[in-house]
Amino acid sequence: MKQLLLFLLIQTLLFGENLDTNSSENLSGELIVIEDDSGLSDDELREIAKESDTQKSSKKVSLNKVIDAIDEKGEVDVSKIQLNWRELSPSPQKNDWIQTKSGEWFKGEIKAMYDDELEFDSDEIGLYTFDFEDVKQIKTYHIMSTNIVGVASFDGLLRFKDDNLTIIQGDSRYNFKRDQIVSFAKSGEREINYWSGKLTLSLDIRKGNREQFDYTANANLNRRTNNTRLRFDYLGRVSNVDTVETANDHRINEKFDVYLTRDFFVTPLFSEYYQDAFQNIDSQYKAGVGIGYTLINKKRFEWDISGGPAAIKSKYITVAPNEESSSSSASLELSTRVEYEISKMTDISFDSKFTFTDDKSGRYKHHIVLVFENELLSWLDFDITGIWDYTDIPEKDEFGIS
Repeated sequence: MKQLLLFLLIQTLLFGENLDTNSSENLSGELIVIEDDSGLSDDELREIAKESDTQKSSKKVSLNKVIDAIDEKGEVDVSKIQLNWRELSPSPQKNDWIQTKSGEWFKGEIKAMYDDELEFDSDEIGLYTFDFEDVKQIKTYHIMSTNIVGVASFDGLLRFKDDNLTIIQGDSRYNFKRDQIVSFAKSGEREINYWSGKLTLSLDIRKGNREQFDYTANANLNRRTNNTRLRFDYLGRVSNVDTVETANDHRINEKFDVYLTRDFFVTPLFSEYYQDAFQNIDSQYKAGVGIGYTLINKKRFEWDISGGPAAIKSKYITVAPNEESSSSSASLELSTRVEYEISKMTDISFDSKFTFTDDKSGRYKHHIVLVFENELLSWLDFDITGIWDYTDIPEKDEFGIS
């Protein structure tokens, strides 16, 4: 409790002044939401946006341009005064549209845009992540909730072109620049639209002179709104050779972040469950609060750091004589995540957590995951994962072995 109060006090001292001077946020730090109060339905709003798109696409033709289009026969060559097909854009009907800098248009559904990455779901290409810097135009059919740095959160249809964003609410228009956009996601839709994830599962069963069973799984589940991020990670493995268990460990991590600015976020809760029979850990629970900051947020390189106080409770499978079978202690956790895009086909991610606690709970621990992701084909990925878990002072078992 003392650590939590200390954390809240530090947060107030560091960010209280900004909250007072920023008219878009109240004293509780909650982001102001600018909702559409026009009373129009979503379909009526789309009709207004459609009329606006039509007006933008139509251009006045000067008399001089018509004269220049007259050919040798005295007839007007209409092709010279019509819009080039590259200047035309589709009208959103049941789908969102995005255009990349290469000129290609994609039809589908925008899931969310965070950390300059836009998640897009299409029937043709599946769930795909675009670098936001590579996106030239956006036309949404779905109502989006957009977080503008230092201003507020706006619900409305999006029209984005040449680094300029227009949010349409009834007869109101709100205009912003690309670098003011923190994030956006679908608003007022089904809960499932906020979620995305990835599952990697491996199962190997062999029978013959020797019987072997191997199971490994890696799962990532994310829930994203315009200014929050909830992440669940699971990593587990079980291995048996001739009915003799050689590995059995499972780790579940949870982290909930609330973005106050484009780069700064608070973590009201992070937690972890860990079990490893070969580390003599029957169960281990950790929960804490923290703050974080994005140090680098470039097109191909991102680096986040975060940390805060936490509490750990561990239960051991066996212990030495006269020793307690469980322990509880306070701790400090520091974590960092690095993502680097080597090429369009190869990415590297480095995720590490460092925990400092008392001797009974291990004194120092770290959990490091290094992943090489290789997209060989549109439907085939080849990933290499390295995991390093370390405990400085592991608990000794009933035989005095640690």
